[in-house]
Amino acid sequence: MNKVVVGLSGGVDSSVAAATLHNQDYQVVGLTLWLMKGKGQCCSEGMVDAARICEQLGIPHHIVDSREVFQENIIDYLVSGYEAGITPLPCSQCNRAVKFAPMLQYAREKLGIDKIATGHYARIRYDAQSDRYQLLRAIDRNKDQSYFLYDLTQELLAGTIFPLGEHTKEETRKIAADFQLSTADKPESQDLCLIEAHGSMREFLDKYINQKEGDIVDLEGNVLGKHQGIHHYTIGQRKGLGIAAPNPLYVVKLDPVMNRVIVGDRNSGGQLECTVHRVNWVSIPEPQTPIRAEVQIRYRSKPVPASIIPLEDGHIRLVFEEPQFGVTPGQAAVWYDGETLLGGGIIQRN
Repeated sequence: MNKVVVGLSGGVDSSVAAATLHNQDYQVVGLTLWLMKGKGQCCSEGMVDAARICEQLGIPHHIVDSREVFQENIIDYLVSGYEAGITPLPCSQCNRAVKFAPMLQYAREKLGIDKIATGHYARIRYDAQSDRYQLLRAIDRNKDQSYFLYDLTQELLAGTIFPLGEHTKEETRKIAADFQLSTADKPESQDLCLIEAHGSMREFLDKYINQKEGDIVDLEGNVLGKHQGIHHYTIGQRKGLGIAAPNPLYVVKLDPVMNRVIVGDRNSGGQLECTVHRVNWVSIPEPQTPIRAEVQIRYRSKPVPASIIPLEDGHIRLVFEEPQFGVTPGQAAVWYDGETLLGGGIIQRN
């Protein structure tokens, strides 16, 4: 019998992933990573729901205390990033460093199991011609989470199953109801786990970063108002600036050295290119010459045509066909060929 360790957060998606594989005669072991205390999935509340699902399915349930790993790789990473005036993306970092790699290691070393599964909406395909595992968008484009998975290695993709990749969210809910899972009617998680636990990203950051008043200035350096810490702002932000102006203003730059938030109109926030570091090539080997692809610079942004130009230091220069608004240092740029995720990395500050 095939064996698999399923990562259970206590939500409906991971519950259905476990139930689906269990129904397909896999020998399923549930595994929950304890990331932090508090409400929400991945927290104390999520562990209780995950344990309930395992009891309902009649499968073993393991809990691994991952709070130290989460603190080091996510909380410290976020705090240092916001202090430096960038907007880090925790989810892709968490998937590789906190979830997938430790889960697969635990499955192999502690349980003698070579496969893990999660409730992510994405698909994996092995391409014999290139001898690579490819990461594909989910069938349900509204729920597709491949953007957050661009940092997974070939080893991790080879050891992972995504049972929900071929399903829509509506189908997942129906499967949960058909299996009469206790999480079938559980509300969708709307925010980052940190926001669910702390109430808001602002409240979370204010626990770790001292508020330091500074100026909000326009592109000419004219002072328009005051802020209580640049960590409260992100590139492209319009609301919550607290300044009056005849035309809409957006955050176009954060200056941690001068402790300034720089604002301008939407046109001044457009960028034709950016540099990407910490690059991971997924479905294809690293190319030696420029390629064309569609790039997403945020999870919900529309993919746009661009040239991906490899640099000698392993970084990538992205050149967009048209200037893009809200190109944000610390966020991920991920490039696709149709439904196939080619690679991705972190946008650098200019």
